[in-house]
Formats: sequence, C-alpha cells, structure tokens
Amino acid sequence: MSENKVLSNRIRILRAEKKMTQKELAEKVGVSRQTIISTEKGNYTPSLILGFDIANVFNVRVDEVFQYEKIKEDL
Repeated sequence: MSENKVLSNRIRILRAEKKMTQKELAEKVGVSRQTIISTEKGNYTPSLILGFDIANVFNVRVDEVFQYEKIKEDL
C-alpha cells in the first residue's frame, strides 16, 4: 500500500464569497494572477508565507483555506 499526499484548497469559493477576482487576490498577496490560478487548480503548492497571506486576506485560518490529506492506495 502506498500513500499519496494531496493539498486541496477553497480559494475559488472564498473569492466568490467576497466577489474578488484572481487578479485582485494576486495583487493583495503580491504574486502573479497565474500563481493564484495554478494554486486554485492544485498545480502549485504555495509557500507557508503565501498560504498565511491568502488566509489573512479572507480573515480565516490557514486550515480553512487549505486541506492536507493522505490518500492510501492499494498497489
């Protein structure tokens, strides 16, 4: 049995609740819009600092933005 680790996020949902664009979020946390797009899709794992910055924009805890799961797979 092996384990895969998955980091998922709720950035798109949180942005929608605040009616915030990807560009606006990117500007608030000091990264490119592409970084936000890649993070939302799960193609980019942000630094811990960026994770906290994103959480602070939405006034929530980091674990309310990002979820870390270990998925067991049978080989």
